[in-house]
Amino acid sequence: MNRQIILAALSSVLCSALLASGPTSAQQSKPARTVATPHYNAMPPTGGAPPPFSESVRIGDTLFISGQIGNLPGTLTLAPGGIAPETRQALDNITAIVERRGGSMKQVVKCTVFLADIKEWPEFNQVYREYFKSNPPARSALAASGLAFNARTEIDCIAFVPGTVR
Repeated sequence: MNRQIILAALSSVLCSALLASGPTSAQQSKPARTVATPHYNAMPPTGGAPPPFSESVRIGDTLFISGQIGNLPGTLTLAPGGIAPETRQALDNITAIVERRGGSMKQVVKCTVFLADIKEWPEFNQVYREYFKSNPPARSALAASGLAFNARTEIDCIAFVPGTVR
């Protein structure tokens, strides 16, 4: 079953990429594109303007989730205690987005992880494993020279969430 979800998600991502490159005679119509503005993990407006990104964008059955740091919901305050609590909060923020859009963490098929310090990799992985106990998503990871608000990690995800658009 999980292989079917992954194959369907990859197919959806490929179709989305093809549709984004422009219509061809073989394409009848584009899947609906739904943008979700920041909500649960809303970044407070800075300088009176909302952040210049969407919390998530859904195209067909594919949900693209913007990078999430370990900030406490609705604030710019990072979860105190370093990489482990920030990782847990970032993944809690992602969980809330996926669930609000009609899915679950079992439907996450790809994550990209940014770490402020690659030496924190073992601590990050210890928390990450709690959220993806079996059949973990594909993942890329890299060390970054600076993350927003001096966060220790930022994580973005792609999920395959078939069904009603929310």
